Amino acid sequence: MSDPFINVSGLHKSYRMGRVGLHVLRGLSFSVPAGEFVAIVGASGSGKSTLLHLIGLLDRADRGTIRFDGQDTRKMSGHQRNRIRCREIGFVFQFYHLLPELNTLENVLLPGKVDASILTWVSRGAKVRERAIEILERMGLKDRLKHRPKELSGGERQRTAIARALINRPRLLLADEPTGNLDSRTGARIMEILKQFHEETNQTILMVTHDPDMTRGTDRVLHLRDGRLEGTR
Repeated sequence: MSDPFINVSGLHKSYRMGRVGLHVLRGLSFSVPAGEFVAIVGASGSGKSTLLHLIGLLDRADRGTIRFDGQDTRKMSGHQRNRIRCREIGFVFQFYHLLPELNTLENVLLPGKVDASILTWVSRGAKVRERAIEILERMGLKDRLKHRPKELSGGERQRTAIARALINRPRLLLADEPTGNLDSRTGARIMEILKQFHEETNQTILMVTHDPDMTRGTDRVLHLRDGRLEGTR
């Protein structure tokens, strides 16, 4: 039997806050098969974002292992981690993290440019641009390509952030409270977009949220409590 696409085993992560130690993740273990849409529900401060940062190779665990498509991420060099983070993983954050000096299209193109040399971008930049425009049009942002983030609504910013996360066709999408900064109606629309792309591409999605209503239509729901995960379906 082949390894799960994502396999987390015995994960521990602590932080120091002055003289106090905060043990966030306590031996957490779970796996995600390729193509599954998994939602993790937890209260604020439960460690949801910490978990995504570890799986997304933005941080390192104190103990435990994370295997990405069979590869032990502890044994990866910095270059390997950067390469996987850029090419294989897409990130969607609660607060968008769009660059204010760039317009909508430029923000979406950014991951493609980061992953290319000047010569490579000259040869393939036009195709990446076409894909970016196609995604943005599907997001309902055809008339917002030249708008900067300050000129967009919250929902438009999040749709731009999702398009940016999808531009490199990552196999894994990590969504950190993607609806947490939106009203319920806009949040529901964002979830429909994620589900639609998941159904069309069979992309693996790991989403964390504090809102159980946002988990409808996902393949599996887990609850993060006391630094460990509990499954509900």
